[in-house]
Amino acid sequence: MTRAVGIDIGGTGIKTAIVNLETGELESERLKLATPEGGSPEGIVEAVVELVGQLDITGDPDIAVGVCFPAIILDGKTMSAANVSTEWIGLKAEALFERSLGRDIHFVNDADAAGFAEVRYGAAAGRTGLTIVTTLGTGIGSALIYNGVLIPNSELGHLEIDGVGAETRAANSAREAEELSWEEWAGRLQRYYSHLELLFSPNLFIVGGGVSKGHENFLPLLSLRTPIVPAELRNNAGIMGAAALAVRDLQW
Repeated sequence: MTRAVGIDIGGTGIKTAIVNLETGELESERLKLATPEGGSPEGIVEAVVELVGQLDITGDPDIAVGVCFPAIILDGKTMSAANVSTEWIGLKAEALFERSLGRDIHFVNDADAAGFAEVRYGAAAGRTGLTIVTTLGTGIGSALIYNGVLIPNSELGHLEIDGVGAETRAANSAREAEELSWEEWAGRLQRYYSHLELLFSPNLFIVGGGVSKGHENFLPLLSLRTPIVPAELRNNAGIMGAAALAVRDLQW
């Protein structure tokens, strides 16, 4: 199987495309709809069905479909809800999407999907060992991938460091809210990544999120033994990762 559909569900937008699994390139136009106000299960599922209908994959019933979602995913259930309705918590969401789309899907956390894409197609392509991908935004998302195998639902932004949740001090939202200089924020990032380094001894850190576009302002200020580089795939990472994870028999 050389292509799959990736669907990336976020708090503000839902995106989808057909992905070439060998290259990671999009084989179709990237389609997008705004996430329905309130982010209810009914509204989001309707939007996903509409987008997949626009892809017109009815003639390819065997094409794999991957969906990534802003929640902890456990046994097909959404166990949390970030920027969507709390109705998702505890919901058998994977089964809901499968019934609505009329086909099997692979359901995964959004940060895990984006991180996996960076390992498969982006900043860590061809690297072995443990890669830790973090996204610095409203909070801190994370993904751990070891030799191409995803370890799901890591939630490393919620690690307690110096008595507080790491993302409350080191997320980009904290930098903006407290009007921190790059140097001040880098001091907090140094504490965070040094702690991750102590716990996991990774081979590579990858830093994503919108602020990573300005990585030259803060990454050079960090002193770590682990290489740390910006993410490469930007807004397509979730689509690409969801699609790649939908195909279980790929040879990495």
